[in-house]
Amino acid sequence: MDKYVVLQRPRPLWMRAIGFLVMLFLITFMTPEAFAHGVADDDKTFIEQSSGMQLLPFIYLGAKHMVTGYDHLLFLVGVIFFLYRMKDIGIYVTLFAIGHSVTLLYGVLSGTHVDPYIVDAIIGLSVVYKALDNLGAFKRALGFQPNTKAMVLIFGFFHGFGLATKLQEFTFSSEGLVPNILAFNVGVEIGQLLALSAILIAISFWRRTDTFEHQSFAANVALMSAGFVLTGYQLVGYATHFGV
Repeated sequence: MDKYVVLQRPRPLWMRAIGFLVMLFLITFMTPEAFAHGVADDDKTFIEQSSGMQLLPFIYLGAKHMVTGYDHLLFLVGVIFFLYRMKDIGIYVTLFAIGHSVTLLYGVLSGTHVDPYIVDAIIGLSVVYKALDNLGAFKRALGFQPNTKAMVLIFGFFHGFGLATKLQEFTFSSEGLVPNILAFNVGVEIGQLLALSAILIAISFWRRTDTFEHQSFAANVALMSAGFVLTGYQLVGYATHFGV
């Protein structure tokens, strides 16, 4: 009997890139600290014991927080999903960066407190909104398309408050506070650019395939589902914490 050797065709590069990103996301998402979107114990200790200007460490902490901030990354995936021109990507990402930078700095430096459960629930809804926007749901249901740029900026404000609520949990030294918080914000932007670059590479390979148009619908449904899960988790946390 003749024996045949069946060679398995290697997976396309775009598929491997997406698989790698999914694996990283799952590793991050499945850890309790990541699901709570908190700060690692070592980072907490450093923040509360630091005194004076610590620019590089705070830049690192800001970048780390954004790269592991699954809710922010999911929203960014939705924002750039159907953007093909770098000019458009730059406009939307800049609007998001302006939004979360303003409220991050304002929230921490002014001491303005917002409920972390509520703001994180709204952040989850921002993911739902962008997925629905990508699916064209608003135009079909409302008869018009909401201003996407304005919505990205508005949700950027909420994402910034989400970051601020995490930093407000710590006692900062008044010495070097402003430079350190500014450095943290710079790190957030660096982390956003790094994460965005990886996402763009993966999506760019995906778009070259014949199945992208068909799979994009399922991807945005999955994105919307993730947003609902994040929102539900925060609302349950709010109800449990306040005994609602």
